[in-house]
Amino acid sequence: MMNTSLGNKRHWAFLPAMICLASLGLVHEAMAQPASEATFLSNQRQVSFGLPRAGEGYFSPDGQWIVYQAYPVGYPFYQIYVQKLDEKTPRLLSTGRGRTTCAYFTPDQKRILFASAHTDPAIDLTEKKARDEAAQGGRRRYQWDFDPHMDLYTINFDGTGMQRLTDTPGYDAEGSYSADGKQIVFTSNRDGDADLYLMNADGSNIRQLTNTPGYDGGPFFSPDGQWVIFRSDREKEHMLQLYAISVDGKHEVQLTKNLDEVNWCPYFHPDGKSLIWSRADYSKGPASAKFKLWWMPIETTSTTFTAGTPRQITFGDATDVLPVFSPDGKQLLWTSTRGSDATSQLWLADWKTP
Repeated sequence: MMNTSLGNKRHWAFLPAMICLASLGLVHEAMAQPASEATFLSNQRQVSFGLPRAGEGYFSPDGQWIVYQAYPVGYPFYQIYVQKLDEKTPRLLSTGRGRTTCAYFTPDQKRILFASAHTDPAIDLTEKKARDEAAQGGRRRYQWDFDPHMDLYTINFDGTGMQRLTDTPGYDAEGSYSADGKQIVFTSNRDGDADLYLMNADGSNIRQLTNTPGYDGGPFFSPDGQWVIFRSDREKEHMLQLYAISVDGKHEVQLTKNLDEVNWCPYFHPDGKSLIWSRADYSKGPASAKFKLWWMPIETTSTTFTAGTPRQITFGDATDVLPVFSPDGKQLLWTSTRGSDATSQLWLADWKTP
């Protein structure tokens, strides 16, 4: 969230330990799991291999596949990959060019939603600048550009039939589906500020959901489709907090409120009774901030959203971010540097609700 200008380099620039993770080696051993994690997580194992850096993974509705973003060997921007969960060989799903992010399965599992900037008319120059930057000083701090050429697409599970859903100037990304597959919620800065929008699954009937200065992003529907959870730095730049808003936009609730902390990447448990996210204490500056997973119980009605007492889930020195539950709620998938070479990779564990 390093806001040099709206729509530029604001997305994940604050992540302190996912910086300069460019090792190409595979991870064969894990750091010792802190004993305190065993209350919630068991049978931890790495599930992404063979790519310099991977993360932000999501389950298929049947729980057998994952889709995620990763750096291809020798290419400067994330691409989208799909992989059978019990295998180690990812398959490229995106075009192989331009920035991509935020892939998500349709509820019928036939197609995959993701954001891509492969239509950038100056893509050769964009790629060259990224390569030159890496060559001059190594990989820059992990950050995300609000690429103005980023739009939302869907593609068949087999990689055919790409369809463009948005075609408005500005950044359109961070999309996900409602449980019934009829709606998509996403982030766009088409009006000059990054806000949440809803649209029908075919890209029609776009309507704005939030309209507050600051970045609103990372939205997901509640399992019952009545609420959207998201992150925002509307109170203090860079200091993301968690919010929930009803799908009709009439009710909004702030769930975290500590402006010395960054709270982001919230995700619902499929039973709708709790959520998980990543938090870091920035009171002593970014150098000492460590992102860990946190969980809280919630109670909701059509008009109220109440947060319970948070509990810390992961511990130790690794960075832990972007957690998601499996469709049956029995497993947790997240992005972590806990492998022996400390690269950002996807990890899976059996989950026990506190």
